[in-house]
Amino acid sequence: MRRLLYLFVVLAMVAGCSPKMGDTIENNNQEPAADQKPIASSIDLTEVNNDRVWVQIDPGSFDADSVIFRLPRVVQGTYSVSDFGSFTDSLVAYNYEGQPITATKDGQNTWIIPNASKLDKLGYYVNDTFDIENSDKATPFSPSGTNIKEDNFVLNLHGFVGYFENLQNHEYQLDITAPAEFTHTSALPVVKTSYNSDSTEATNTYVADRYFQITDNPMMYGNLDVAEFMVDDMQIVLSVYSPNGNHSASAIQKTIKSMMDAQKDYLGTLETTDRYDIYLYLAPRSETAPTGFGALEHHTSTVVVLPEAMPAPRLNQTMTDVVSHEFFHIVTPLNVHSEDVHYFDYNAPTFSKHLWMYEGVTEYFASHFQVYEGLQSKQEFYDKMNGKIESSLGMNDAMSFTKMSENILEEPYASNYYNVYQKGALIGMCIDILMREESNGKRSMMSLMTELSQKYGTDKPFTDDKLINEITAMTYPSVGDFLQTHVVGNTPIDYNDFFTKVGLERVKGSTQTTLFLNGQTAFIKANQEEETIEFRDIELNSSLKKLGVQSGDIIKSVNGTEYSLQNIRQLIPKSMNWTSDTDIEMVVIRGDQEVTLSGRVGTPMVEAFNLIEIEEASKEQLKLRKQWLGQ
Repeated sequence: MRRLLYLFVVLAMVAGCSPKMGDTIENNNQEPAADQKPIASSIDLTEVNNDRVWVQIDPGSFDADSVIFRLPRVVQGTYSVSDFGSFTDSLVAYNYEGQPITATKDGQNTWIIPNASKLDKLGYYVNDTFDIENSDKATPFSPSGTNIKEDNFVLNLHGFVGYFENLQNHEYQLDITAPAEFTHTSALPVVKTSYNSDSTEATNTYVADRYFQITDNPMMYGNLDVAEFMVDDMQIVLSVYSPNGNHSASAIQKTIKSMMDAQKDYLGTLETTDRYDIYLYLAPRSETAPTGFGALEHHTSTVVVLPEAMPAPRLNQTMTDVVSHEFFHIVTPLNVHSEDVHYFDYNAPTFSKHLWMYEGVTEYFASHFQVYEGLQSKQEFYDKMNGKIESSLGMNDAMSFTKMSENILEEPYASNYYNVYQKGALIGMCIDILMREESNGKRSMMSLMTELSQKYGTDKPFTDDKLINEITAMTYPSVGDFLQTHVVGNTPIDYNDFFTKVGLERVKGSTQTTLFLNGQTAFIKANQEEETIEFRDIELNSSLKKLGVQSGDIIKSVNGTEYSLQNIRQLIPKSMNWTSDTDIEMVVIRGDQEVTLSGRVGTPMVEAFNLIEIEEASKEQLKLRKQWLGQ
C-alpha cells in the first residue's frame, strides 16, 4: 500500500516539478528538499548524438555547502574497476534560473558542486561502451556495458544514472523517452506511459526504492524479439536482439524452459522470484561489436552477450551453461550475502572473503544440476569437473581463497580471479560430497545453502568473519576442517581423496584443444603491469610448440592484426573458427627481439588427466556416487 500511495505522489510531482534544462523556476521554495522527494532522472533515446544520449538528474533542493555526484567506479558482480564516469561528457549543473553553475570533476567518476543550495538539476551525455571496446580506451566487461544504436539500446542503468553521495538509499523516479514503436523490457514495472502530441514518442516512468534498484534492473529497448513463458509460478521474459535475424526468442525458449524447469526442481523449496528477465545481445561480425562474451547477474535478471554467428546447437548449450549460472545467483548473493554486498559502495567498495561461495558454489550448481536432473551424462559432468581441475592448476593453487576474495582488485589476486569459477566450483563439489557422505545422502551443498538462506535471506546480511564458523556449526567437523585448510588456508586440495569416495579416478591421457584455449583454460594471459599479452608458463599444446612458441613470449600480432589489452578479447573467438589447414603468422616479442612464427594450426593436443569411473567400485562408493549425481 505504501508503494501505491507513493506512486500517486510521484506522478503529481512529475507534472509540476520537473522542468527541462534551461526552464526557469520563479520560486525556489516550490522544489522539495532532496530528502523529501524521489530523485527524478530521465534518459532520452529519441535523439542519439554521436552514439550518445542525454541524461538528466533532478535531486530536489539542498541546503549543504556542496554536494558530490558520482557514477559507479565498480558495480556488483564484476570484481573489477569499470569507471562509468569516464563514459560521460559535457556534464552541466543548472541553478533555478536555468543558468549553468560550477561543477568540478574530481577523478574519473566524481563531480563536486559548490553552492549546492543553488542547484536545480544537472545533465550530461553518456557514450556507449560496446562501440569502443576495440579502441585503446579501457572498457567494462561487455555484459555490464552499454549499447546506443538507433535500433537497440542495452541499458545497464549503472552506466547512465548516477547518484548523490549519501542519497543512495533515497527513492528514484526514472523516465525513459523512446520512439513509440520500440519494444522494451524491464523487470522494473512501468507505472505510467505518456505520449508526445503526435504519438511518435513514448515516455515510460519507473520507480525504485533506492539506487541499488536502479543498478539492479537492466533494460533493453529497440528492435527486440521477446518470448514470455512460465516455469511453475515464475514468469520468464526472454528478450533477444539478433541484428541479422540469425536467432529468435521462440527458438531459444525451449532450451531455456527445459533448463529452468530442471533448475526449479533442483532448488526444491528454496524461494526464488516471481519474474526473471534474460536479455540476450547477439553481437554481429563488426569492428564495433562487443567481444566480451559472457553474462552479468542481477538479483532477478541477467544480461548475456554472445556472438550472433554461433550455430544454434552451440548457442543453446552456451545459454544453458551461462544462464543457469546467473540464475543460481538467486541462492547467493540474493538470499545469502555479506554486509559488503548488502551495503555496497560503488566508489570505494570492500569485498567479501567468500567468492568461493558467491561465484564458486554458483558455478558448481550450474554444472551439477545438469547431471543431477538428467540434462547431461555423467561422463560429460566428469569432463567438466576435470577441466576445472586442469584450469585451476594453471593458476596459483596455493593461495588462500578468502584472502584472494577480500583483495580481488589488487595483484597478485586480480589475475587469479578466473580461479573462482574453477577451483571455486571444485570447493563446492568437495563440500557437496562431504555433506552427502556425512548425512548418508540426506544433506548436500544445496540443502546447506537453503538453510543459510532461511537463516539470512534477502534483507539480512551475514558477518563476513563469522561465516566459516557458522557453516561448521551447521554441518560437520569435516566440512569445517576442509574450509579452514583449503579455503581460509593455502593448502592445495588433493581431489583424489574425494573422487575415491565416489569411485572415480584420474588417469593420464591426451586431449584436443584449440590453438589458444584448453577447455576453459587459456594458454595466454594479460600482464596488467606491463600491459602485454603473453603465453603462460604452462605446458603448451602441440601446435603452439610446432610453431615455435615459448612460455613468456609476448604477442605483438597474429595474421597481421596487432593485439593489446584493449582488443585481445577478439582473438580467441576468431581462432575458434580456424581449421587445421588455416595458415597462421604470429609476431612475438622474445626478450629484446621480435620473432616471426608461421605454420598451420594443425590439431592441437596436450597431455592431460581424464576422470573416469573405477571398474571395481565398492557398494559404498557406488551408493555415494548415486546420491551425489542422482543417477
